[in-house]
Amino acid sequence: MKTDPITLEVIRNTMQSIAEEMGVTLIRTALSPNIKDRRDCSTAIYTPKGELIAQAEHIPLHLGIMPIIVKKVLEIFPPESLLPGDAIISNDPYINGSHLPDVCIITPVFLGETLMAITANIAHHVDIGGSTPGSMSTIATEIFQEGIRIPPIKIYNQGIINSEVLTLLAHNVRTKDVFLGDLQAQMATNIVGSKRLLELERKTGIDRLDMHIKDIIEYTERRLKAVLAVLPTGNYDFADHLEGDGITDHPLKINLNLEITENKIIADFTGTDRQAKGPVNATTGVTQACVIYAVKAALDPDLHTSEGIARVIEIITPEGTLLNPSFPAPVAHANINTAQRITDVVLGALAKAVPHRVTAAGTGSMSNLAIGGLNKQQEYFSYIETYGGGQGAKHDQDGMDGVHVNMTNTMNTPIEVIENAYPLRVDKYALLPDTGGEGKFRGGVGLTRQITLLSDAYVSISSERNSIQPWGLEGGQPGKTAKCYLDDADGTRLRVAGKFTGELSAGTSITLETAGGGGYGPPEERSNEAIKRDLAAGLTT
Repeated sequence: MKTDPITLEVIRNTMQSIAEEMGVTLIRTALSPNIKDRRDCSTAIYTPKGELIAQAEHIPLHLGIMPIIVKKVLEIFPPESLLPGDAIISNDPYINGSHLPDVCIITPVFLGETLMAITANIAHHVDIGGSTPGSMSTIATEIFQEGIRIPPIKIYNQGIINSEVLTLLAHNVRTKDVFLGDLQAQMATNIVGSKRLLELERKTGIDRLDMHIKDIIEYTERRLKAVLAVLPTGNYDFADHLEGDGITDHPLKINLNLEITENKIIADFTGTDRQAKGPVNATTGVTQACVIYAVKAALDPDLHTSEGIARVIEIITPEGTLLNPSFPAPVAHANINTAQRITDVVLGALAKAVPHRVTAAGTGSMSNLAIGGLNKQQEYFSYIETYGGGQGAKHDQDGMDGVHVNMTNTMNTPIEVIENAYPLRVDKYALLPDTGGEGKFRGGVGLTRQITLLSDAYVSISSERNSIQPWGLEGGQPGKTAKCYLDDADGTRLRVAGKFTGELSAGTSITLETAGGGGYGPPEERSNEAIKRDLAAGLTT
C-alpha cells in the first residue's frame, strides 16, 4: 500500500482535529478557571510506542514535554502489559519533565485486544500541595517542598477507577473539590479521543491507519530536513542569563552552541551554569520543548507537530547543570522563567543564521502570580495566573502588545471571574506605554495588573527581566524591564524582587508590571506614520 498526498493530508488533519476536540472537551468540562478560562492544558495522540502523531495547538511548552512523559511511562508500563480500560496518572518532573502542578493522564486505545494508539493530556492544577498555596514557592530548595509527587500509577484499571489513589491525592492538596473536578475532566478527555480514533479506524482499517500514521511522522521529518538543506550550515553561539534563583540574585548563565548541518540540528548547552539551589532548574524535557518550539517557529511555523521533528534535533545538556539537574533539585519555576530564557538563547543563536526569521527578545517570563489562603467561608482558595508582556519586533512588523510569547499561550482570567471566584479585587489592568524597545519596528509594550487582597493570603510572585532587558536586533533597542510592587493598606509602597514568596495581610495591593519586547532595526528609520499611530494609541508618550 502507498499513501497518496491527498489522503495523507486528510488523515493528518483528522488526527489534528481529534487532538483539538480533546482540548475543547478538557476546557469545557474542567472546574478551575486556570483550565476552563486560561486553558493551561494540552492534548495529544501517540503511537503504541509513544511517538507523537498529533498535538492540539495549546501550550508550546508541552510540545516537547508530553512525548517524554508517554515514553517514560511506557518504560514502566510496557505496551504489552496494558489492558483495555487502563489509564495512568503521573506528575513527577524527573519522569514527566514538567513541574508538579502539571498532571498528565495517559490512556491506551484498544481495538479489541490490539493496542492501536495512546491518548494523553496534561493540565496545570491550581494546587498540588507543598509548602505554599498554588504549589509555586520561589524559595523551595528541594522538590519535596513543591507538592506531592505522583509516579506513574494506574488511575483506571480495566475500567475500574482506583478510588483509593484518588482519595490519597485529594487528601494532600488544599483545593480538594477543584482538584477532583479537573482530574475527572482529564480522564473524560482521553475517552473522547479514544472514541474518535476508533471511529477513524472503522473508516480506514487498522493496517491502513498504521501506514498513514507512519507516513505523517516521516513527512514531518523530511520536510524539516528540506528546510535545513537550504540554510547556511555552521555553528552559532549565544548566551543569556536568569536573574537569580529566588534564593540569591546571582545571575545564572545559559550557554548554547547551535550546530546546523544539512540534515540535523545539534543544540549543545555545555557551559551552562551548575544547577541552582532555588526552583529554576529545568529538566531535559523542558529544554527539549524549548528547542523544538524555537526551531519550528523560526524555520517552518506551519510544520506539523509530530515525532518527526524530534528525529532531526539532538540536544546535549550536561548532568548536574541548570538544564539537567540532579534529584531532588526544585523545578517549579523552570516552566515560568527558565523555559523562556532557553528559548531566547535558541532564538538568539538562530538569529545569526537566519536573522529575518527571528524576533527580538520578548518579555522573557510568564510572570506568574499565585495567591492562596482561606476565604470568608474558611475554605481554601488558590488563584494562579501568568501575565503577558511585550513581544519582540520582527524585521518587518512591530511586536504585539501585552501578550504571552514563546513557551506559553494561555489566555487571561477575566476580571469578573477573578472577583467572583476569589477574595480578590482587580484595581487596574492596562498596557504600559513606553516599555517596548525602540526601533524601525517597535517592540510590544508590557502590561500591568494590580490586585488587592480581601483576606490574608500567601503570595508567590515569579518574573524575570527585572534588571536584564530583553534584547533588540539589528540596531533595535532593548525593551524596558519588569517591576513588582507591594502597597500596604496605609499607602506604603515597597518594590520587591522579581521572585518573592511571603504572607501578606488583607488590604495589601500587588502590582506587576511586565517587560516590553526588544525593537528591530535602527530607531531613526521608524516612519512618521508609525510614530503618530503609537502616540494616538497611547503606546508611547
